[in-house]
Amino acid sequence: MSMKKIVSTLLFCMFSAASACWAQTEVDKTPAGTNDQIVQMHQRISAANRTYDAKVAAAKRVYSRQKAAAAKERDAAVAAARDGVPSAETQ
Repeated sequence: MSMKKIVSTLLFCMFSAASACWAQTEVDKTPAGTNDQIVQMHQRISAANRTYDAKVAAAKRVYSRQKAAAAKERDAAVAAARDGVPSAETQ
């Protein structure tokens, strides 16, 4: 066999194996109505964490808006102060 045939055969096998892995769908890890108490506990913990993360994200958005508004006010006050005070170059 020539080297080209060996390489092409190996590449074909690798791509075939890779496509078979990618084509598989993810299996639902837990059924919706499970009776396992540990699984239910973990589901409730995950739900609580998602709720917490959503509230923290909302608070961060409010904080960012308020911080930007305060920075805008500060920048305007600094600019007004600089306009009213003569600089060292003009004295």
